[in-house]
Amino acid sequence: MFDAVEDIPPGRVSTYGAIGRLVGVGPRRVARALSQGGGAVPWHRVVRADGTAAEPVRVRQLELLAAEGVPVRNGRVDLAAVAWP
Repeated sequence: MFDAVEDIPPGRVSTYGAIGRLVGVGPRRVARALSQGGGAVPWHRVVRADGTAAEPVRVRQLELLAAEGVPVRNGRVDLAAVAWP
């Protein structure tokens, strides 16, 4: 799972569900894994299906994404513009 997150290029994002489908687990398992041990991978490039960030990390995640040029409108990532894969 961490390998799939590591593959997300800078300036692009994926969702918990998309990563889950790639590795054969559910989105909640992806979220749990990233929250418990995903600090070494670009965890900030994984968002909810609606383009929002999880509340505990929302501010930091949006800062990191903005630094990569990811378009955010009204607190949501524009998935149509930057979704990966």
